[in-house]
Amino acid sequence: MNLVSRLRTAFFKPQPEKAKTVPVSRGEAFLVFSSTGEVIQAERVLKADGLPVRVMGPPPALRTGCDMVLMIPLIHGFRATAALEPHHLAPLQLIPVGEALLEPVSLFQTRDYGKWLMVRAANMKLTVEKATGRIVNVSGGGCPDVPYLAAQLVGKTIDDADLAKTHGQTLCGYALHLAAQELHHQMQKKE
Repeated sequence: MNLVSRLRTAFFKPQPEKAKTVPVSRGEAFLVFSSTGEVIQAERVLKADGLPVRVMGPPPALRTGCDMVLMIPLIHGFRATAALEPHHLAPLQLIPVGEALLEPVSLFQTRDYGKWLMVRAANMKLTVEKATGRIVNVSGGGCPDVPYLAAQLVGKTIDDADLAKTHGQTLCGYALHLAAQELHHQMQKKE
């Protein structure tokens, strides 16, 4: 490294990677819940009811301690809350998307490391060998079930990674499930 490079590094620190905002239609709304468990249950209920729903990262103005919100078409807002009521799931807020400050944040960050592909979903990272689809690493989190989930997943193919949703009961387990879905999608795109 030459002198100019060292000086540039010393005075101009690299900027941390910003979370990508996701383009949304102004006809969409956020369903904000108090816990990750409620988001997971609500997603299942709404999908079973035939509603289009996406799990997203909340914009900073809507963070409640839960790192996820659901996005639904605004026109289905009342139908969604009615579908959730029998399951004792009530969103804290139903907020129409309409301001730049309320743009959702993508939960996924993908990195290609040549032979390996890594997806970060929320606070969890899942890495697979591209040639075989075999899971080679699980990292991140801080939830008590992460070591168990890592032991269950490493060495299996990405197609077998649904264990994260069926065995994980925390934000970390759910994030691993989402990372596995995104990796599966990314692997299919590359084929």
